Amino acid sequence: MEQRIGSSSQPLEGAGFDPAFIPGLTSPASGREEEAKATAEEPQDTAPGPEPEPEEDSAAEAASGEETASPEEEAAPDGPVFEASDRRARIVADHSGVRLRLDDQECEFRWDEIGAVETETARFGKRWTVTVHTPDRRWYPLEVEAPSRSRFAEWDAGLDAVLDAYFEEDGDRSAEPAETSAGSAEDTG
Repeated sequence: MEQRIGSSSQPLEGAGFDPAFIPGLTSPASGREEEAKATAEEPQDTAPGPEPEPEEDSAAEAASGEETASPEEEAAPDGPVFEASDRRARIVADHSGVRLRLDDQECEFRWDEIGAVETETARFGKRWTVTVHTPDRRWYPLEVEAPSRSRFAEWDAGLDAVLDAYFEEDGDRSAEPAETSAGSAEDTG
């Protein structure tokens, strides 16, 4: 009978050994090392190919000092924009929707993804809470610490201006056709 010298257990893999390991997204550390070795051993194609031509337009623009705006900036209409932030949290509401950020976590909601936006002030202290509700009954609260309690009214007015400009409630959209159909039903009866 043969006996092995050394440990018969396999090396640890996964989150217990490698904190960067995410099942399904990344391979274990030992697998990544093997993949790196395999790609290093593959012969590199050193045949000269057609060289990419430099873009003259971008070079001319850089020389003239003109800056081009991104498509998102060009499409931004002139309208109200609301922003409130503290050292950790930030809320931005504009033409594209509402963005909430806490430390390094961020979520973005388009206007068609929002069911309601609710604000609340703390009874004591300087915390102002904004909660975004989605149609699938989920809510996402964010607390922003104000420099003073007098900012609460200013932030409420700023957020209301943005909501009035961009947010369409489902009740307003469904009320219009209901009025016309109710009026026509009375006329026929």
